[in-house]
Amino acid sequence: MNNTLNGTAAVGRLLIGILFLLSGLSKLGAAAATQGYIASVGLPAPLLAYLGAVVVEVGGSLLLIAGYRVRPVAAVMAVFTLMAAFFFHNNLADQNTMIHFMKNIAITGGLLQVVAYGAGSFSLDARRARREPEGSIQQPRALSA
Repeated sequence: MNNTLNGTAAVGRLLIGILFLLSGLSKLGAAAATQGYIASVGLPAPLLAYLGAVVVEVGGSLLLIAGYRVRPVAAVMAVFTLMAAFFFHNNLADQNTMIHFMKNIAITGGLLQVVAYGAGSFSLDARRARREPEGSIQQPRALSA
């Protein structure tokens, strides 16, 4: 993969990651309101759902931006985004809600591209892969005293 494509992959991860990071931080700033919104759509355990959303959005975005374990992280974020579309943006008769639904579907598509193609060369995943010979089995490290 050439440097232009690698740079594009990194910018794509950054742009998707920023979206989730800002959303997660806004949830941290409005915990009660977010839990109320979760409860209003009929989801059980609003506190647990809120905590899960914050972990996925803040934690997942930081891992995605850094390019660490991006395939499983992007897969979790894709499922989360698809669930958000169906639970929170399901009144497709309303144009604004339809736009949010389609936005979530598009973001899911972008995340699935990350699942399919990985992080690219400008990532912690690529750095880790360069250090580990392909097909090698990691030997457990001894604990030092």
